[in-house]
Amino acid sequence: MPLSDAAIRAAKPRSKVLKLSDGGGLQLWVLPSGVKSWNFAYRFAGKQKKLTIGQYPAIGLKEARSAREDAKRLLALSQDPGQQKRLDKANKAAAEANTFRAIAAELLDKKRREGLAKVTLEKFEWLLAHVAPTLGKRPIGEISAAEVLAAIRPVEMAGKHETAVRIRGRVGEVFRYAIATGRCENDPTIALRGALVRPKPVHRAAILAPAPFGALLRAIDGYSTVSTRIALQLLALTFVRPGELRHAEWSEFDLQRRVWEIPAGKMKMRRPHRVPLAQQAVALLEELRPLTGHGRYLFPSERSRERPISENTLNAALRRLDFSKDEMTSHGFRAAASTMLNESGKWNSDAIEAQLAHVEKNAVRRAYARGEHWDERVKMMEWWAGKLDALRSGGEVIFLTRTVEG
Repeated sequence: MPLSDAAIRAAKPRSKVLKLSDGGGLQLWVLPSGVKSWNFAYRFAGKQKKLTIGQYPAIGLKEARSAREDAKRLLALSQDPGQQKRLDKANKAAAEANTFRAIAAELLDKKRREGLAKVTLEKFEWLLAHVAPTLGKRPIGEISAAEVLAAIRPVEMAGKHETAVRIRGRVGEVFRYAIATGRCENDPTIALRGALVRPKPVHRAAILAPAPFGALLRAIDGYSTVSTRIALQLLALTFVRPGELRHAEWSEFDLQRRVWEIPAGKMKMRRPHRVPLAQQAVALLEELRPLTGHGRYLFPSERSRERPISENTLNAALRRLDFSKDEMTSHGFRAAASTMLNESGKWNSDAIEAQLAHVEKNAVRRAYARGEHWDERVKMMEWWAGKLDALRSGGEVIFLTRTVEG
């Protein structure tokens, strides 16, 4: 006799399993614990088998009967319902393991093991966080170009065009890793080329004329916070990228040889970089050493000595000195140095580019540039330090030569 919802609800547990039949192999098992479970009894390849459908009331009578009919259809096709359930479960587990979020995390871990800079890893995570709510749980092999575009659109519509393009690039990186590891076959971001608004080039503001730059240097000299003042002065002297200065560690400096060696993991182009230190730079480092020399970073955060200052610290200092974001940025010291060094006519442009840590795009020229013009760069950085002193005071530049072990 077929079961009814009333009969199912009224069924009480006993000392042994109570089996109530609905017909056609469908049974409701009432366990001594009180759990009520749907099972389908069937024969396959001459053996008696049982397919567990699920528990009542999560699966009602109607759903249980539908599952029974599905199982019978498989049997009619000479397929084992139990085996099919195991396959479906395995496929579901594989799909969950191959979600966009899981593969992105796997790629991030690979990058971490490769020794990429912490700031690079954080930027990778930050960019992918924009699409995580919509793409994160999706099996990567099922994600379409339209889905990726829809996930990025809110960022683009907010006017953050450059960020949107960068997100597309990082999403594509996850798909290419999934392709390489056999988890999907296509990169849908390729179809999105041209679908996003192209960001307008943004040139970081910089003071390039000598006289106004001298006024900037004098303003920096009077900055009240010693460590921030030294950071800005070192940025002017070395014209490294602000992030490279922020993450500078005392272990990277050899003040006797007057060299700062930045490891590849901290560089934009992932190549180690050496900075010759003029005497003025060494003097600043000696002034800074009593303040932070006992720790890891030259410029540690006030909140945690285990972290460097934030990326906003130096730009905020320039704002406090009344230099607006349209006048000068921390990155602008690079443009100022490049402009004035090139305009001086004293230095090989390749030496200037090498000191800026710009990678030669021509592979042949790059192969012949392994010397990196070190000796010339040592002299150039001495000259540049003297130039800054002259701009600061309005005097003449005195060019001093020295030799440093390369």
